[in-house]
Amino acid sequence: MKEDNRPKFTTKFGVIAATVGSAVGLGNIWRFPYEAGAHGGGAFLAVNILCVLLIGIPVVCAEFLMGRSSRRNIFGAMSALAPKGGRWWRFAGMLGVVSGTLILSFYAVVAGWTLEYLFQSVTGNLTAPDVRDSHAEFMGFTAGWRCVFWTVVLLAVNTVIVLRGVQKGIEKVSNWMMPLLFVLLVMMAVNSLILPGAKEGLSFLFCPDFSHVDSSTVLSALGQAFFSLSVGLGTLTVYGSYFPSRTKIVKSASIMAGLDTMVAIVAGVIIFPAVFSFGMEPAAGPQLVFEVLPDIFRQMTGGGIWAALFFLLLLIASLTSTISLSETGVAFCVEHWNLGRGKAVALTLGIVTFFAIFCALSFGPLSGATLWGMTVFDIFDYVTSNIFLPVGGMLVSIFVGWIVDRATVDRELRPASRFIRRSVIFLLRYVCPVAILAVFLNNLFG
Repeated sequence: MKEDNRPKFTTKFGVIAATVGSAVGLGNIWRFPYEAGAHGGGAFLAVNILCVLLIGIPVVCAEFLMGRSSRRNIFGAMSALAPKGGRWWRFAGMLGVVSGTLILSFYAVVAGWTLEYLFQSVTGNLTAPDVRDSHAEFMGFTAGWRCVFWTVVLLAVNTVIVLRGVQKGIEKVSNWMMPLLFVLLVMMAVNSLILPGAKEGLSFLFCPDFSHVDSSTVLSALGQAFFSLSVGLGTLTVYGSYFPSRTKIVKSASIMAGLDTMVAIVAGVIIFPAVFSFGMEPAAGPQLVFEVLPDIFRQMTGGGIWAALFFLLLLIASLTSTISLSETGVAFCVEHWNLGRGKAVALTLGIVTFFAIFCALSFGPLSGATLWGMTVFDIFDYVTSNIFLPVGGMLVSIFVGWIVDRATVDRELRPASRFIRRSVIFLLRYVCPVAILAVFLNNLFG
């Protein structure tokens, strides 16, 4: 597709809002707090920031330059940028398209949970004094048909936004959602900072004890950086293809990674002071947000309001990520199957909704349908997060570092200094693939 005919983001703010929105999601507000809680707080944060700098930003740059230089989705980019005889790289691109579709299928289920919890917060049911067991409430909701309902609603909202296109849909929604997200973050953080246990919570998050750092901490921090930035899926390649020619790739990648990390840190500032103030366990795990926090909100003054604001925050973060995951499949259908945008959206979101319903039902009616002890939801989560995501990121690093014409890479990374350009290439060639391989092996055999 020629550049003149391809839709593009219209402003610098639109570029940043859309790319940050793609990255900011459940990985920041749901996953980061429980990973930090399980691995020592401050030490995990310090290692995570280092991983973002050395691994995350270079791979983000790689995806951005693939998209902008080819003006195609990840499948088309790898087909176009591979030298003659290397056309098999298109299959690596197809892995990204498939990964995005499968991840969206189970991610939409978790995002649907935020809709249920927002609804319960607004109606006052979440913080009602007669609620005694948050775990039982959560298990009861996910095992019922309400879970399927909210999943479908979430995907329907996605469909409406993506159907409107790049400028009127993705960019426009990102332009107001991301500022709202940051306003909510600040409001929630200020409230947490005035809680009695704020000092202890902040000390846990910002005062690292490196004696607790081991290989598990490093690999978890690297996995968190990788998961949070949404690399290896092709979403950033698609967004990169919508960049205007004047967009500075290294600068955009750095801003995106910096703001994404900042959101995760502020999420920690929101959660850990509250956890310590009310005597909860910071290493509570994945249930921290949906089981532990509701107990905390019930004990807070104005807890219903703060619960509603928090789950609205989580919903916005989820929605911006699901939009970018949707666009990966839509762009593929438009460019390679020559479908109109309406048909491409209907096909992509139709397939996702079909799979998502089975993922949602795996907590209830289909909970007994297992393979190797895993439900449908577990299989989608395990295969994509532990295999497809790291393999995709490793292939992107190798492809841009070793396969793509060096002149093309150097040109796309300008106007960054020669030192920065060489550093990015060096990291993509020698550091990123090895580090990502370590995460991959740890996920499989650790």
